[in-house]
Amino acid sequence: MTVRVMLVSPAMNAALREARFEGDAPLDRSGRERARAAAGLVPETGLALSGPSERCRETAAALGLPARTEPALSGWDMARWAGRALDEVAAAEPAAVAAWLGDPSAAPHGGESLHGLIGRIGGWLDALDGPDGTVLAVAEAAVVRAAVVHGLGLSAQAFWRLDVAPLTLTELSGRSGRWNVALGRPPAGPPAGDTW
Repeated sequence: MTVRVMLVSPAMNAALREARFEGDAPLDRSGRERARAAAGLVPETGLALSGPSERCRETAAALGLPARTEPALSGWDMARWAGRALDEVAAAEPAAVAAWLGDPSAAPHGGESLHGLIGRIGGWLDALDGPDGTVLAVAEAAVVRAAVVHGLGLSAQAFWRLDVAPLTLTELSGRSGRWNVALGRPPAGPPAGDTW
């Protein structure tokens, strides 16, 4: 069965503005306002999901989605780096950051490797079956990037070359082993260059 998976990246928060590793931080005021403004633009679907982070759940609520929390969509586990700024970690642990960026199997932070993230999200994606063949999920940018890497069969290093802006929709359609991808567009309405 062909499945249409629409992944919406959550709205902005202070951690994203400060280039901090994902922690469970809430949306900031601007993020909440932008998510509420986008509520009418989100496509309708048979199944609405949300990653378990506060940022994903708040975004789903602001978008008016009756989303259930999906543990498989949890963000990249950064363990002891969670909540810390990238610059701070790079200054304190330059060799560890270099290993993390250069080796997809490395997990110097004690959490999940890039290969682990891509495998976890790929397993979720390939097992998906929405009630009408359509699933909408609010998921962290790293989850969206991992889904694209898996869906297109890209090397893990391609993950670092994908950007996912807040409140954009990335769509995968197909089935296990055969996915097509439409990247980073607003859920509906204005062209990608417009702001909400």
